[in-house]
Amino acid sequence: MASLLQPDRVTYLVRGEKRIRAPLSQLYFCRYCGELRSLECVSHEVDSHYCPSCLENMPSAEAKLKKNRCANCFDCPCCMHTLSTRATNIPAPLPDDPTKTTMKKAYYLACGFCRWTSRDVGMADKSVASGGWQEPENPHTQRLNKLIEYHQQLAHREKQERDRKKLARRRQCMPLAFSEKYGLGTRLQRQRPGAPISSLAGLSLKEGEDQKEISVEPAQALDEVEPLPEDCYTRPISLTEVTTLRQRLLQPDFQPAGASQLHPRHKHLLMKRSLRCRKCEHNLSKPEFNPTSIKFKIQLVAVSYIPEVRIMSIPNLRYMKESQVLLTLTNPVENITHITLVACEEGDPDDMNSTAQVVVPSKELVLAGKDAAAEYDELAEPQDFQDDPDVVAFRKSNKIGFFIKVIPQKEEDADVTVSFKIRHDFRNLAATIRLNEEGSDADAIWLLHHVELKLGPLAP
Repeated sequence: MASLLQPDRVTYLVRGEKRIRAPLSQLYFCRYCGELRSLECVSHEVDSHYCPSCLENMPSAEAKLKKNRCANCFDCPCCMHTLSTRATNIPAPLPDDPTKTTMKKAYYLACGFCRWTSRDVGMADKSVASGGWQEPENPHTQRLNKLIEYHQQLAHREKQERDRKKLARRRQCMPLAFSEKYGLGTRLQRQRPGAPISSLAGLSLKEGEDQKEISVEPAQALDEVEPLPEDCYTRPISLTEVTTLRQRLLQPDFQPAGASQLHPRHKHLLMKRSLRCRKCEHNLSKPEFNPTSIKFKIQLVAVSYIPEVRIMSIPNLRYMKESQVLLTLTNPVENITHITLVACEEGDPDDMNSTAQVVVPSKELVLAGKDAAAEYDELAEPQDFQDDPDVVAFRKSNKIGFFIKVIPQKEEDADVTVSFKIRHDFRNLAATIRLNEEGSDADAIWLLHHVELKLGPLAP
């Protein structure tokens, strides 16, 4: 249970773009490369955007246009929970006779957690349950939009300059008359279909398409600021009326100072993403497109393919004394797996954190295939693997317990860390099966993984 509740005590080494040590439950396995992959060495692709409240699915272009927020769902500005629409009856005058009143349904937003309502900030009730609610307008909206357009124009101009410099370097080794005679300049333009014609032809912005020049007035510093109210220092402070730092940062365009200025915010969209191996470009994880589904079309997690090492029991570890540690190995695949444990050699670049010498079993360990119905089948005959009792402590279905010997080498270190390598066979049954002369079977490949165990501190 030590490695189950504390997964960081057993880590596997990922040899990708970055050398990362992580628990097996946080890694992926590429069946085509035969290597472990972490979130740092895979490509992340956005499949779809959806609202976590109403589960509305929308394409990426529409989500970008709506600033990655749902148009119908709102978050409570006080506690950030989802707001619900409540209905109530209010008296309203009759259109024919204003002196008489009738009951009319009205809708408002309410939080079921902190009891905040839209009436607390003076938002008017609505006569229909769906539709747009009244939202405060930012007085600096025009200024912000103009700044965005101005910087977009600067970015476009810089991109054109970079493309022009790239083309100028290519033309240095080619006479201009030679390129125009044989039409090589047109071929260079076709090689970059996304580049604008003006940048490839070496034209400036004025010689190309007519573009509006956006000018932004610089911000002016004010000498006079709004004075503080007279009762600023004498008025008693009510903490329930003052907003917290988190509440202000969630509304950066207004940054309300009082609770009466808090307005509901549109709910942020979530996304479903796919993970792709950067080496072979195969998918490692791909969820279902439907937001209501939690299933995956492809989910190559490492715990479904790689034997998992766990710590079962640790004795009292003492400096320069041999101790016997009980570990478990679990086979996640349905076929029999052969495993060989190899100690790290001196000078091994992977063995950087070891503080103890480890003696692993020299014999090959054989793990039975995973069978979900094996523990319920009383008539099933147990397989005889002829285990050595000095090496294998117990065997149950696709799991075995085995011993390793640990000799701590450093007395001043807080934790005892050991490392060894696991070599096991793997058959890619999901890939294309290659036919051999005996029949149809998947070829077995041998994989090598570096495992690091943190056994805890030395005994006093």
